[in-house]
Amino acid sequence: MAGVFASLAFPVLAQGGTGPTPENAQALSYGDGWNCDPGYRLDGDACLAIAIPENAYATGRSYGSGWACRRGYEDAGGASCAAIPVPDNAFLRSSGYDWQCDRGYRQDRETCVPIVLPDNAYLSNDTSGSGWTCERGFTASSGTCVPIAVPENGYLTNADYGDEWACERGFFETDGRCDPVALPANAFLDPASYGPGWRCERGFETVDTTCIEIDLPANAHLDRTGNTWRCDRGFQLADGECVLGR
Repeated sequence: MAGVFASLAFPVLAQGGTGPTPENAQALSYGDGWNCDPGYRLDGDACLAIAIPENAYATGRSYGSGWACRRGYEDAGGASCAAIPVPDNAFLRSSGYDWQCDRGYRQDRETCVPIVLPDNAYLSNDTSGSGWTCERGFTASSGTCVPIAVPENGYLTNADYGDEWACERGFFETDGRCDPVALPANAFLDPASYGPGWRCERGFETVDTTCIEIDLPANAHLDRTGNTWRCDRGFQLADGECVLGR
């Protein structure tokens, strides 16, 4: 990122000029003039060699030091490139600027320590947490994996968060158990997470815990739910009836 900020603060300028091409420079492929070769920097009308430390390469930029450290090395005081210390049981990231612990290990400051895997757990790809996840049917608790207590007529949700189990269709959760849904006549099971677990059939409305047939007045129709009604177009509700609008 430092290179990005530098490029914004100091625009790239041509490392060359006009007139005769000096040593360690190349003529432009278009127009007149020349540019210094990589590893050289413009100084007056000459191209002078940049002092590139070991394990570095020339950037060809006209700002900054003119060099950058190779993969696996980092700038040490702007004068040299020091090897990035990679601890045991770790590897250099593809970027070449940092390291990561091997699978089965987690970072502890500047070292990689083995992941202690509890019973009924497996290694995960989460490098910031514990490094393990409980197997299906178990949940993490105080560094261990304990069985999930699923009641009769319930099932595991496999959710990473939230409810660990849910009731089977036709049952609803009450105080940690799954009780059967009491289905009244002219009703069907409704999987919605709220409500009694059932809905009245079309043409019936809910009254307490029963489904009563809707007495549809003249010039009215069932709405899109099928459980209530509304007046036809051109009619309006008055005393429970649909009368012509004025």
